[in-house]
Amino acid sequence: MPRRIGILLYPDFQLLDAAGVTAAFEIADAFGDGAYDTTPLSRNGGLIRSSSGMALETFPLAKEGSFDTLVVVGGEGHKAAMACPELQAFLRYQAGAARRICSVCTGAFLLAAAGLLDGRRVTTHWQQAGALKARFPELRVSSDAIHIHDGSIWTSAGISAGIDMALALVTEDLGADIGRRTAQQMVVFYHRPGGQSQFSALLEMGSTQERFADLLGWIRSNLKQRLTVDILASQVGMSPRNFSRSFRTSVGMSPARAVERLRLEAARERAERSTLPIETIAVMTGFHDPERMRRAFLREFHQPPQAVRRNANGSPN
Repeated sequence: MPRRIGILLYPDFQLLDAAGVTAAFEIADAFGDGAYDTTPLSRNGGLIRSSSGMALETFPLAKEGSFDTLVVVGGEGHKAAMACPELQAFLRYQAGAARRICSVCTGAFLLAAAGLLDGRRVTTHWQQAGALKARFPELRVSSDAIHIHDGSIWTSAGISAGIDMALALVTEDLGADIGRRTAQQMVVFYHRPGGQSQFSALLEMGSTQERFADLLGWIRSNLKQRLTVDILASQVGMSPRNFSRSFRTSVGMSPARAVERLRLEAARERAERSTLPIETIAVMTGFHDPERMRRAFLREFHQPPQAVRRNANGSPN
């Protein structure tokens, strides 16, 4: 029997959140010989208008029973949808009936409002991560992950991250070969690891304040060096004390944290895209000690460098 996939929509949903996930299951269904039966859902059924103005035909919740996998999409209408008793009751029912409950982008807010994410590690679009944590402090919100799998709950960041999550679900169900063929048909990366950064650390920090943009670029080009506060302050012609205070105010983190973020990003890129020994990568990126780099990876990505490399290559071992 095909696995039933429900795609939950509501007024002003994000069209691409729904379309990307649906397309992944559709293509995998063709390769998997009828593996999936995908159903768009809404409270009362009928045409549901997306935030773009385009509408999709849906089936009513009351007539659709349970699903193998339920995906809740994001969109501008998520706040109103959170307050809908029928949607909340449906989500709670599916939490006990479905094998997996998933969200794309701000769809995580609906799952949180239904009490399905309490105590779990979750993600959403980085711009909404602070709001999700503030409203639901019992959640362990990661603002940087592409998608996160915690038990039967999967959460993902915006739009393209929903496709990454769907491909991970397909691979879990049907194996790496069909997952890879589905990605090739969609012309997307087959395996973008869930813990990978949603955005460049350099862009994130540089966009906050142009004052230190050149310094951040210099740091990224000199990661192998010792990068103390005194050295960085000298680079911009400031006293260490004034530099530390100004940098934190402008960039939103301490100089030491910024250096570590840039080192982590560079080390991750090398771990995923090269065959260099982990010890060599630690030296090249300024960690020097592989154990120090491993601890930093565990704090930031919740997995050691070797696991990051295996995941990037789609290898289970």
